[in-house]
Amino acid sequence: MNCRHCDAPLVHTFLDLGVAPPSNAYLTAEDLTRPETFYPLRVMVCDRCWLVQTQDYTSSADLFRADYAYYSSTSTTWLAHAARYAAMITERLGLGSGSLVIEVASNDGYLLRNFVAAGIPCLGIEPTAGTAAAAEALGIPVRREFFGERLGRELAASGQRADLIAGNTVYAHVPDINDFTRGLAAALAPTGTITLEFPHLLRLIAENQFDTVYHEHFSYLSLGAVARIFAAAGLRVWDVEPLPTHGGSLRVYGCHAADPRPATAAVAQTLEAERAAGLETLAPYVGFQARAERVKDDLLTFLIEQKRAGRKVVAYGAAAKGNTLLNFAGVKPDLLAVVADAAPAKQGRFMPGSHIPIVAPDDLVAVKPDAVLILPWNLATEVRALPIMRRLGAVRTVTAVPGLAIEP
Repeated sequence: MNCRHCDAPLVHTFLDLGVAPPSNAYLTAEDLTRPETFYPLRVMVCDRCWLVQTQDYTSSADLFRADYAYYSSTSTTWLAHAARYAAMITERLGLGSGSLVIEVASNDGYLLRNFVAAGIPCLGIEPTAGTAAAAEALGIPVRREFFGERLGRELAASGQRADLIAGNTVYAHVPDINDFTRGLAAALAPTGTITLEFPHLLRLIAENQFDTVYHEHFSYLSLGAVARIFAAAGLRVWDVEPLPTHGGSLRVYGCHAADPRPATAAVAQTLEAERAAGLETLAPYVGFQARAERVKDDLLTFLIEQKRAGRKVVAYGAAAKGNTLLNFAGVKPDLLAVVADAAPAKQGRFMPGSHIPIVAPDDLVAVKPDAVLILPWNLATEVRALPIMRRLGAVRTVTAVPGLAIEP
């Protein structure tokens, strides 16, 4: 395999998580009687442009199907994050009724609903049918297709060049990152702004966030790599800010290369932090495998000890990162009885690979667990404050990443 950006041969493995099914391919009861497709889950690092990327085994069409079960609006924390962003960027860019906002991977309308409410014209780009329909029900126009250079040029030709193109948690999900970025450049108005949010590779390595690796994430991004990819498409980064979302993300602000806006000091500061951490050397990528395996071993030890003691453990949050962890560790229903999730689209289904049943949060009362493993550890504070946790009484909560932690 060659690098998705610079086409250099990939020879350095960063992380090998064995084989796993697509992390959002939740199963029905009927699916349990059929063969399940597993793909190798291996991450490589390019020693020329330093783009970290999954090894090619499957296509985006296989991963983002019509029944894709991730609905952004399920998380109240994420809804609040989107509302704050919409208010901030509207004021910062002076958006109004004469502007156009395009969101790529608009999901169920969790973000664009804020622009609709403010009377700002918008357009969602979303290939998965269920989430697109949910957005349309909120009055958001949606193009139901994957985004790339062809669609970007088509939008521009039809007069739909955007003052703002937003992409939250999509940039890491695109298999052809060069084509996608050229599409951003084509669809952006001459003085327009692109904002992209993605988990920061610096935080992934520093905090052992290996469970954010899954097939839907084709790339693991540093600002340095993004700046090079932007430059190749005629774009540049003019601002960046750290975010707490997804365990530590970046929001980058892009514009056309000829845009007169100067780059903020934050751009140089972030690039320097990445250089200081050695992200453009092989050093930080060596030894990461052992750190991931330590988390796996500690989690398995805890679950086996609980089983032998006659205590029942359940999980909360049927998240993609949870599927990565459970499949890497080989956890099955004998060690983890059920997983609760607030998304109706997941309830009544089964976790891919592990086949652990997914239930509604209220169903945990009848299970009477002794401990709750919070799979989306980045939402642990939100989960611990849920009404269901109070109803369960003196139950311990557990997170596995970056290391095993048990409360109280």
